[in-house]
Amino acid sequence: MNSLAQKRILIGISGGIAAYKIPELVRRLKDLGADVRCVMTQGAQAFITPLTLQAVSGNPVHHDLLDPAAEAAMGHIELAKWADLIMIAPASANVLAQLAHGHASDLLSTLILATTAPVYVAPAMNQQMWAQPAVQANCQRLREYGMTLITPDNGAQACGDIGAGRMPEPLALRDIICQHFQPRSQLLAGKSVLITAGPTREAIDPVRYLSNHSSGKMGFALAAAAQQLGATVTLVTGPVQLATPTDVTRIDVVSAEDMYQAVMNHIDQADVFIGCAAVADYRPELVATSKIKKSQDTMHLALIKNPDILASVASLPNPPFTIGFAAETNDVVQYAQRKLEQKRIRLIAANDVSDTNIGFNSDVNAMHLLWQDKQGQLQQLSLDRANKLQIATQLLQHAATLMNN
Repeated sequence: MNSLAQKRILIGISGGIAAYKIPELVRRLKDLGADVRCVMTQGAQAFITPLTLQAVSGNPVHHDLLDPAAEAAMGHIELAKWADLIMIAPASANVLAQLAHGHASDLLSTLILATTAPVYVAPAMNQQMWAQPAVQANCQRLREYGMTLITPDNGAQACGDIGAGRMPEPLALRDIICQHFQPRSQLLAGKSVLITAGPTREAIDPVRYLSNHSSGKMGFALAAAAQQLGATVTLVTGPVQLATPTDVTRIDVVSAEDMYQAVMNHIDQADVFIGCAAVADYRPELVATSKIKKSQDTMHLALIKNPDILASVASLPNPPFTIGFAAETNDVVQYAQRKLEQKRIRLIAANDVSDTNIGFNSDVNAMHLLWQDKQGQLQQLSLDRANKLQIATQLLQHAATLMNN
């Protein structure tokens, strides 16, 4: 993880239950050497106290626009000039509306108008509120103003609902801030990269489905790494609870057929295709229109093959540079080699998912890269255990080398 030494990060906290995550975010930023200051709205103080944030940041917490002591030195202007980066987390629907319409009714909204620092906004709210056209219109306006919107995660919410609207976890927010300060490589500049990620779900009936344990973390890391290397990135993902990487176009799908269609709709524009998703090989031949009742001790499902997305892309008349993944539990290299040859892809990344330290849902990975050189000889490269963003960057750097040779 890159150091944030001498980086000045301003965290703006608005009213929302997700505010309880911010002390952990501040602590994680401090661990990397950042100087962190916090600005709270009145609503935020109903969820966590300024004293808590002062304790973890080591700095006074700001919350009053008309504080005579601070404003004697033009406090809101000083804060706006001080920050190298501002992140508003959580950003309530009310704060989104304030920022979108240029309000200056409190300290947070006022300093946003006065800053030239990059602004990241992490919305957090009930799933129904997040889906409202007015909220989405405000988000679009903020993007047009040059702010970066961090897409909320899906999942269970404090109100009991399930859906989009959860603020990403502190580590994810920290990583977004770290990525902002990383040197921008142009290794993939001008390239369009299409990536699949996550699992697929194959319906049995309206209630049940077949799926797997893929979290999507590796595919999302690849999307973030490709964007950092200068590529234009489109990410086709199955159902996952992950925030969309910055400046990545995301397409959500459910089934393997959905994913196949989304890939084929965008493959003509792709210079590189990375099939990282754990796509179901089979789906039920018949999907029941109503819930199947438990009536017998056994149940038999007839399964039929799903389209092979990776092979379909590789067999196109003018295919992009195609990279596959092989998640295996034994004989990892042998199975990966077979997949490389059978599907006629350019590069394959194989990892051992039986190792729980690097398997599904892990934040780290290790893998073997296999490819054939110009003489048709098999070549291999091992990537030692590291966090998935580092692994993704190494993989893409190697792919770029192969593309240029």
